[in-house]
Amino acid sequence: MTHINRRALLSGMGALCLSGTAVLNTSSRAAAQTAAIPMPPVPRLTRAHGLVSVHAVQTTRPQVALTFDDGPHPTHTPVLLDILARYNVKATFYVIGSMVRRYPEILHRIVAEGHEVGNHTWTHPTLSRLGHGGFLREIDRTQEIVWRTVGVLPVTMRPPYGAITGRQSHMLAGERNIPTVMWSVDTSDWRRPGSHVVADRMIRGARPGAVILAHDIHGPTVRAVPQAIEGILARGMELTTMSELLGWQHWGPRGLRYVRQGAADNWRG
Repeated sequence: MTHINRRALLSGMGALCLSGTAVLNTSSRAAAQTAAIPMPPVPRLTRAHGLVSVHAVQTTRPQVALTFDDGPHPTHTPVLLDILARYNVKATFYVIGSMVRRYPEILHRIVAEGHEVGNHTWTHPTLSRLGHGGFLREIDRTQEIVWRTVGVLPVTMRPPYGAITGRQSHMLAGERNIPTVMWSVDTSDWRRPGSHVVADRMIRGARPGAVILAHDIHGPTVRAVPQAIEGILARGMELTTMSELLGWQHWGPRGLRYVRQGAADNWRG
């Protein structure tokens, strides 16, 4: 069962996953070749949940979601991916659409290595200050660039600075079927407290259903990850993606079902 905040609305159906396939490569050349392949129109997500907003998941499973915001970063994100691969740990990356446009090859690698991608808007604005149209443009542009880059869609969104109104969360869930994912463990790594402090905050906050917030744009945060992973594993916890923590089906190129825009039929990967 998922623990949601008091603004959350339970109104959906069970978890559904992705459709469509994508060519996944780690080189810039392969990414460019993939971008040249005509993509079908950006599909809309079917209703895959009943969530509007979530901070943590109420579960007895010893699982924690490790999430990173603001990338992809040209140097720090690849180093982080190397670390995650070494420990065979999967994470969720809440990416900024304009950064995806600059570094598509990194997004290819993120998806190819089994990590989840979430929506973190196009320009990292304070969403609570935007009107309906501006809000949706930030989300939709990022959905589109992720889709056209790797052929999959984010199924959750994290607002920059955590700044979003209850009305906006309900609107996003109602009009785009995308829940707002906040966090239960804030490393405050943007304050640059040092790698040891960041790792300690991750470890201390790790409990079943926790959602850990960090940023892959900070070198000290990336350097904290090995210590954090080892400490969390030593506590008997497993690090997983946001979708898996929620109990949804596996996120990925063959995981989700979409509904074709303007058509009633479904198509699957």
